[in-house]
Amino acid sequence: MTACIDEIIELLSAELRNADPAERRQIENELELALAEREVIWAEQDGRIDAEPPF
Repeated sequence: MTACIDEIIELLSAELRNADPAERRQIENELELALAEREVIWAEQDGRIDAEPPF
């Protein structure tokens, strides 16, 4: 699963380097979300957070 998110992050980073100003903010937002998603995946794998809902 992390390999897929890592690929997405790489693609968004590449797009950001070549983005025109009109697209830049949208790509930055998508990249920020992908990085946060990867952090959650890592935290679940490390046992720092529980993936199960609390109820």
